[in-house]
Amino acid sequence: MKVKTFLSSGSVARRARAATVVASLAAVSALVAPTALAAQAPAEPQPTVAQLAQASDAVLSADIGGTAWYTDKASGKVVVTADSTVSAAEINEIKEAAGAQAGALEINRTPGKFTRLIAGGEAITSSGVRCSLGFNVVKAGQYFALTAGHCTIGRPTWSIGTAVPGQTVFPVNDHGVIAHSNPAAADGRVYLYNGTYRDIINAGTPTVGQRIERSGSTTGYRTGTVTGLNATVNYGGGQLVYNTHQTNACAEPGDSGGPLFGGNTAYGLLSGGSGNCTVGGTTFYEPVTRPLGLYGLSVF
Repeated sequence: MKVKTFLSSGSVARRARAATVVASLAAVSALVAPTALAAQAPAEPQPTVAQLAQASDAVLSADIGGTAWYTDKASGKVVVTADSTVSAAEINEIKEAAGAQAGALEINRTPGKFTRLIAGGEAITSSGVRCSLGFNVVKAGQYFALTAGHCTIGRPTWSIGTAVPGQTVFPVNDHGVIAHSNPAAADGRVYLYNGTYRDIINAGTPTVGQRIERSGSTTGYRTGTVTGLNATVNYGGGQLVYNTHQTNACAEPGDSGGPLFGGNTAYGLLSGGSGNCTVGGTTFYEPVTRPLGLYGLSVF
């Protein structure tokens, strides 16, 4: 699987749908003599915080495009997700870079390729590309829209207004701020489906395992769960985004910048991911609290 951002260029090409392969597994049972008690091996100590940090730094230094990772302190592992473009040899490179801390790595595969993926969730366009609006926000009576930085970088003019100079960040982070040309059009809600909307009144950080919701101009309203926090995603070519929320909610090109939320609380802006809404996927979100804090913006 290759990591991607979900930005749509011109007309979105129809993707071939992967066929579902169903495999059956035979059950295997083992007999244990009732008089023999197996000796229990002592549990290995969990890696220290310093060792986990070393393992995480090793993944970064390996610099393998198509990978994302976060530290799960509960399990004592650095959880690495690799897309379909990452070879077995590259997985070995990561393990070799980790050296003595390789045991602290948990390597997971996800189908597809990570790529950068614009009312919250509704389409915004510029120069032949389409993204999704994340959240409308306000500062001192002025109204702005948040979306992905990989959408606004190099594209100052949008269907809803003009990107604010100095407030587009990509890579490292992935957010962009657009000043509304028609403030009356700024809606503090996100679009769900069938003409229904959800009012967004708070912003915060989700928890691992929490059910979340997302919306986008290509795939509409979807749900999933948070699988990791503070994930680093490597799109390749030096394009890394740090401290993202990782989820199993699906997305497709054109959904980039769209909102991640739960109830009335804003959580993030879609940066990228892999897969699609037929087979599922892995997605990464810029924490919405980052641009809110950097620029003194508030949801409404």
